[in-house]
Amino acid sequence: MKLTHGGMAPVRGVASRSRAVKRIGAVAALGVGALLMSGCDARDAMRFGWPEGITPQAKDMGNLWTWSVIACLVVGLLVWLAIFWTITFHRAKEGGETFPRQTAYNVPIELTLTAVPFLIIAVLFYFTVIVQNNVEAKTDNPSVVVDVSAFQWNWKFGYREVVGPDGQKVSYSRGVGSPFDLQNSVESKDGKEIPLPADGRSDDIRDYLHFSTIETVGSSSEIPVLVLPTGKRIEFDIASADVIHSFWVPEFLFKRDVMPFPKQNHSDSSFQISSVDKEGAFVGRCAEMCGTYHSMMNFEVRAVSPADFDRYIAYRASHKTATNAQALAAICQQPVSVTTVPFDTRRSEAGKTPKDIGDPSNTKLANCTPEV
Repeated sequence: MKLTHGGMAPVRGVASRSRAVKRIGAVAALGVGALLMSGCDARDAMRFGWPEGITPQAKDMGNLWTWSVIACLVVGLLVWLAIFWTITFHRAKEGGETFPRQTAYNVPIELTLTAVPFLIIAVLFYFTVIVQNNVEAKTDNPSVVVDVSAFQWNWKFGYREVVGPDGQKVSYSRGVGSPFDLQNSVESKDGKEIPLPADGRSDDIRDYLHFSTIETVGSSSEIPVLVLPTGKRIEFDIASADVIHSFWVPEFLFKRDVMPFPKQNHSDSSFQISSVDKEGAFVGRCAEMCGTYHSMMNFEVRAVSPADFDRYIAYRASHKTATNAQALAAICQQPVSVTTVPFDTRRSEAGKTPKDIGDPSNTKLANCTPEV
C-alpha cells in the first residue's frame, strides 16, 4: 500500500503534538526538581524572595505579594503557551498555503482579550487598597511611641510615651527643640531689616526634632539597638536632622522615607504597627542614599517580651547614666547588636568591628537573672 503525502499529514500532526507535550513536561519537571534541590520549603518558595514578616501588616503585604506573583505567573504561562501553540501548530505546512488560516477581527476573542486585563487590574487594585489601608491605619492610644531621628550617618531612638504594666501612660518626652535660633530677619548696612526667606526658617533650624529622657544614640563604635515589646501597638515618629534618609526593617516588609522638615514637606511623619509577633533581633537599615557612610547606617530592632520591656524601661528610668548596653544586660539580653554583621557601622578611621556574637533568634544571655 502506497501512502501519499496527504495521508502522512495526520501522523505528522500527532507526532508534533506529542513532542510539544513532552517538552512542556520536561520544563515542568526541571522546575519542580530545581525547587526541591534548592532546599526551600513550600512557605519559603511561596514568598518569592520576600523576608518572613514579623507584624500583621507585614503578613498582609506578604500575602498580597505572593498572590500578585502567582497571578503574574499564570498570565505569563498563558502567554507562553499561546506563543508556543502558535509557532508549533499554526506555521506554514510544506506544500501547503504560504500563511496559515488567519483569525483577525474575531470579535469574541478581542473582547475577551480586552476585558480580562481590566478585570485582573481591578482585582489587584482592590486588594492593594485593602492592604494599604490596613498598613497605614493608626489608633489614638498606642502602647509605645518611639521618636526616630536619623542623621548622617546614624540613628537616635527615644521613648516619648509608654503604657506601663499598670495600664497608665507615662511620658518621657523632653519636647522638641533645636540647637539653632529662629531668626526672622537680618539688619543691612544702612540699618534696615531685611526679611529672610521662608519667614527666617533656614536650613540649619531643626526645631521639629523630638527629645526624650530615655534615648539610644548610635555612634561609629556602637550600633544602636531599639528595644520593642512584642504583642503591643507601636507608633514611630520619624524625622531627619539633615538629608533624606529611610527607615527600613526588612521583616516589616516596607520602608518609610525619613524627611527633614516633615511639615513643610507635607509628609506624614508617623506610622504604626499593630504588634511585633516574634522575639529576636532584626536588622534595620537606611534605604536612601544619604552620603559617604550610607551603607553602614544600620540599627537593630530587639523584640522582647512585654515583661522584659517593662523591666528595660524601668531600669533606664531609674538609672539615668546607664547605657543601653547596660540596660539590655540587666534584662538578660545580649548587650550589643548581633544582626548587622558584616554591614556594621565601621568607619575607615574608627576602631574595632563588631563581631557576630550569637543567633539573632535567641538573644538572651545564658545563666542570667534580671536585675529589675
